[in-house]
Amino acid sequence: MLEVEALVPEAARANGDLHLVAETHWGPEVDLDAGDDDGHVFEARGCARVEQKRNAGRLNVGQKHRIVNVAERIEVTEAHALAMDEFGSRHAGDAIGAPTLPMRDALQMAGEETRTAIFAQPEWLGAVPTHLRLPEGRTLYTGCGTSFHAAQTGGPALQALELVLAPEQEADLLVAVSHEGDTPLTVEAARAFGGPVWLVTAKPESPLGELADEVLVATPEVERSWCHTVSYTCAVATLAALRGEDVSGLPAAVTSQLEQREPVSAHQRFLIAGAGRDWPTAQEAALKLREGAFVAAEAHETEQLLHGHLAAVDESVRAIVLEGEGRAAERAAGAVRALRELGCETTLVPSVHPVVDIVRFQLLTVDLAEARGVDPDKIRRDDERWNRAREAYE
Repeated sequence: MLEVEALVPEAARANGDLHLVAETHWGPEVDLDAGDDDGHVFEARGCARVEQKRNAGRLNVGQKHRIVNVAERIEVTEAHALAMDEFGSRHAGDAIGAPTLPMRDALQMAGEETRTAIFAQPEWLGAVPTHLRLPEGRTLYTGCGTSFHAAQTGGPALQALELVLAPEQEADLLVAVSHEGDTPLTVEAARAFGGPVWLVTAKPESPLGELADEVLVATPEVERSWCHTVSYTCAVATLAALRGEDVSGLPAAVTSQLEQREPVSAHQRFLIAGAGRDWPTAQEAALKLREGAFVAAEAHETEQLLHGHLAAVDESVRAIVLEGEGRAAERAAGAVRALRELGCETTLVPSVHPVVDIVRFQLLTVDLAEARGVDPDKIRRDDERWNRAREAYE
């Protein structure tokens, strides 16, 4: 990896050789063999970071006495100042000319599919099914992972394994959430439940679909990224509509939230707290940060956080607390004061709606992933070690 300062080339020398001056704290020499520039370029603290994989290749980059020279001529079509936030993450709307050089692929942001899904949310939310209402009686919700977080926004919920362990529940209807309708434990829970089952999904035909008495397709297609974002918010909106909530304002609210961003930081530990309606959001936020940016993120119910968990919290933790309303807001304010006493960088976030509140964490995930040089789309499903781990429990 080579870290170099971002350049604004002079217009008069747009076709000249490009010289990059490296930060002075780096070692005296770096030699990257001619490499296929399949790495990524990220800006950090005012500097561009070039991460280059050593494949047979294209650019010869050498460094001596902290000066980096690119041996081949590179065309730079237009000079632009890069917009940087505190940690230097370039945002999707920032202007930069498309360079006509072999490194063009390296300039693509990590997590292209995840970003696409995040910004598709207003459109997809506008098409969620709203024609059905829950029947009279008691409804129980279930799912696994992100789908379980969505299920919790609907009402009383049991994680699928817990329902398998205790299938005799006082409920008249089970609503299962599964993006592709084939999550093994959710299928098992639906079979174990002794009453009618409704399914919220992206696929009308699936193992769960065959079991379900009613299938609600919440998205126009299966989300392509494994780091699920739009499928989560569409499932949450579909559940809200089932309860009779007017969800017509959610697309506009999400559009507005997409213009807001949490600053990127170098923290390795994140803490998200919430209570009541915000508790599922806190859980989903922590999951996104873990699977998408590979950081150690923890979700805490606001009151539970204050009962022993602070002993393992210090200034190395970045905390985001969802405010909530009423008594939850009072306890959130107390939690924020406590976290700041411990030296945590802490943000108190007003909460609006589960569909809207999760967006800031989705954006933070892809921005952190970009800054860290990782790809959230695969959630490490392209890594053999994590594949072996998955095979160990499947």
